[in-house]
Amino acid sequence: MPKFLFEASYTQDGVKGIQRAGGTSRRDAIATMVEGMGGKLEGFYFAFGETDVYAVADLPGTDVASAVALAINGSGGATVKMQVLITPAEVDAAAERSVQYRPPGA
Repeated sequence: MPKFLFEASYTQDGVKGIQRAGGTSRRDAIATMVEGMGGKLEGFYFAFGETDVYAVADLPGTDVASAVALAINGSGGATVKMQVLITPAEVDAAAERSVQYRPPGA
């Protein structure tokens, strides 16, 4: 199952929700959402700075991960960016492939 990194930043309303219900409640809500989409939440961490939350989840595919990101972004409580994570073995397999490529200007 593909693995995804979600980076979320809370809006003012999102921060108020965290203050009201707490961080554990937010992690549990995200875990429930991910499991409901056929996935598993691997990690959920709060951070200081531009990004408030880093979450790693296994999800069935990019369509499901995109649906999750759309739901979060549409909620008004947070904005989220999503990255597909690639294992070292997948990088090894990619490195072994022969690719026909011509660089610009060549």
